[in-house]
Amino acid sequence: MLEKETKELVNKGEMLPLMEQFYTIQGEGHHTGTAAYFIRIGGCDVGCHWCDVKESWNPNTHPPTAISEIVNSAKLYSDTIVITGGEPLTWNMNPLTTQLKSLGLKVHIETSGAYQLTGYWDWICLSPKKIKLPKPEIYEVANELKVIIYNKHDLKFAEQQAELIKNSSCQLYLQPEWSVREKMMPMIVEYVMKYPKWKISLQTHKYLNIP
Repeated sequence: MLEKETKELVNKGEMLPLMEQFYTIQGEGHHTGTAAYFIRIGGCDVGCHWCDVKESWNPNTHPPTAISEIVNSAKLYSDTIVITGGEPLTWNMNPLTTQLKSLGLKVHIETSGAYQLTGYWDWICLSPKKIKLPKPEIYEVANELKVIIYNKHDLKFAEQQAELIKNSSCQLYLQPEWSVREKMMPMIVEYVMKYPKWKISLQTHKYLNIP
């Protein structure tokens, strides 16, 4: 159980349940191949059955960490910072992103959009989930729509989500869920060739055996 003072700081976004942070290569979506520093925040109740970081779900298993400490580590490695989870929008992202951007860093987020959008972002990757749909406001500002394809019905969901996007420059990606990639890839390839507004995203970091 968190102490009252710590809990208040977490609720304000001045401390966050930090699962891990690391310097690596972005493996997915529009910025694939780009060196970036990842900050993984604990806490997610969306509950995708195929999630590959289920250990991030329970925020109580990750230590509340002062955002100044997080920022001091991040600034040593890269000018591109990716905030991910879990679901980072579970928490108030304004304080963390304010500090990062004050240092001139580019700040990206990977989110399901299931919670109110907070924070100041250079790139918003929206990866919507059927279980808990995005809040309407994120469709206005998403730079990238990345839909995970686990079965053929997810293609219909992808189209439904694309219709809601209001940013005309938003990049559209279909990404096979890792455990079914060999099964689903031929269907995704055929679909993208038929509907070339979509692109294919792969989890290239897993092929490269890096975080």
